Amino acid sequence: MATIELTTENFNDTVGDGGIVLLDFWASWCGPCRMFGPVFEKAAAKHDDVVFGKVDTEAQTELARTFGISSIPTLMAIRDGVVLYAQPGALPEPALEQLIEQIRGVDMNDVRRTLAEQPEN
Repeated sequence: MATIELTTENFNDTVGDGGIVLLDFWASWCGPCRMFGPVFEKAAAKHDDVVFGKVDTEAQTELARTFGISSIPTLMAIRDGVVLYAQPGALPEPALEQLIEQIRGVDMNDVRRTLAEQPEN
């Protein structure tokens, strides 16, 4: 599956559909972003069951602000609408593959139960 360019207009529809969504927050001037891009694209071609979205932080400043992106590239993994991973830095291919498998293995019932038990702010 090809990557999807995410904007404020299509973000909620894409992420709200459930399943696993990996987000690459990037910018064209960022060297590490350009190095990570092909790794992200290769993983997108390999994992048809995962949505791979790219957020250009220069064009989509509102999305970058919403998620508190201060360093790029930042990789974020969302499953069933819950952010399970968000870290800056370019991952090598084996680490990205390992992250995808870890996200697949998360028991979302446990996650939802833990979230429900937390007091609201």
